Amino acid sequence: MIQDVRDFMERFQVAEDGGRVTVKLLSLMNEVPIGGKQVHDANIVATMLVYGIPRLLTHNVDDFKRFAHHVEIIPLVHPQ
Repeated sequence: MIQDVRDFMERFQVAEDGGRVTVKLLSLMNEVPIGGKQVHDANIVATMLVYGIPRLLTHNVDDFKRFAHHVEIIPLVHPQ
């Protein structure tokens, strides 16, 4: 399992939470009505914005609709 994580880190850029993300999160919280557990969603969007990630693929489209003017929200749909 540890090697799997190391392999993953070598293959992909890890968008880590940090000071720049916190500043962006606070900015989002001023712009968008957020409360309770929605802060976690806002933190994901803040991280995306800091790292220049423009699209979010998610099952939880409704949770992220409030951020649609910041990032593109793409529904993750299971093939039928």
